[in-house]
Amino acid sequence: MDFIIKNIWLILFVVWVLPLTCCRSRFRKMVYQTDSWVINSKPVFLKEIKGLVGNIFPDNPDYKKFRNFDLFYLTIYLLLFIAYLAFDTNS
Repeated sequence: MDFIIKNIWLILFVVWVLPLTCCRSRFRKMVYQTDSWVINSKPVFLKEIKGLVGNIFPDNPDYKKFRNFDLFYLTIYLLLFIAYLAFDTNS
């Protein structure tokens, strides 16, 4: 129990990031229009960022759904990080 209390932020980040990796993979495949798993390891971000904050496929409802879900996940991740910085007592 002591381990969990001492590492609660790490546990929260890991629990939140695991589903995010799957969602990010689907979103990246949609943005770059590929089915290859290799896109997940490539550091190509420009089109992905445009797809995240813009609307590069306005007629595709799946794209909008994944984009909004991805934005939600990233917002919660950012809030977790801010909370970690604000409330972490180990530093």
